Amino acid sequence: MACGTRAVLDAAFGPRSSGETVYGKRLTRSLHAGMIVLLDRGFSSNTFLAAVAATEAAFLARVSAARKPPVLARFDDGSHLSRFGGVEVRIIECEITITTSQGRQTGLYRLATNLLDPHRYPASDLVSLYHERWEVESAYFAIKKSMLGRRVLRSKTWAGIAQEVYALLSAYQVLRIAIADATETTPGADPDRGSFSVALRCARDQIVQAAGIIADTVIDLVGTIGRAVLDQLMPARRLRVSPRAVKRPLSRYAYKSLKVDRRTYTATLSINILTPTISP
Repeated sequence: MACGTRAVLDAAFGPRSSGETVYGKRLTRSLHAGMIVLLDRGFSSNTFLAAVAATEAAFLARVSAARKPPVLARFDDGSHLSRFGGVEVRIIECEITITTSQGRQTGLYRLATNLLDPHRYPASDLVSLYHERWEVESAYFAIKKSMLGRRVLRSKTWAGIAQEVYALLSAYQVLRIAIADATETTPGADPDRGSFSVALRCARDQIVQAAGIIADTVIDLVGTIGRAVLDQLMPARRLRVSPRAVKRPLSRYAYKSLKVDRRTYTATLSINILTPTISP
């Protein structure tokens, strides 16, 4: 996914018998110089990062705190030079504190990148950039919740499943393009402010109900969606957090009996870059 627009760049899928890194490696076919790829801990192995670096794309990946990479040199921004296999990386260790009306929580994060110049790519900027990785989760939500309504795929054959997945991704992509094109015409309007739900409802009205269609004319479907999005722009993005919880597929009401907090809170964020000591 492109973090700025949430548009699809590439996709790979298959049986669960293969891990997500297997399908992730297929996506390296779409990576090239000029990209910065944001990766979670599941994709931070030496082999995977080397495969990404071989495409000449940059990466910014979260790595496990259990790893003990050597400190080869220290930079003024608090990051340090290290090596994962045959790839030179900068390691950024930081302490992130999130404060809400329910209290304060602090966590330690370790990021690795092959952007080695601390002057062009300061550690604080990269830590802030990594937060954008969550845009892919918003894209998954749009497909699974907004488009599918949490329904599972209907097909029982591999060919049918592939057809459904590509149909979903194609429809999703058209809507994202319409949102991005529309917000681009409005100065200061970020694609984040374009509502996917508004675009989806408008598209359904046009296609299913044939709303506003006049015979012998060209139907401006994308323009109609874009106008609906611009008429109902969402406010600028606010920093909010929602406690994560294990999904309960058998009952959506189980959260009540377990007293799981599912509310969303407005938050403030503070970042402290940690400076490592160089081993003798």
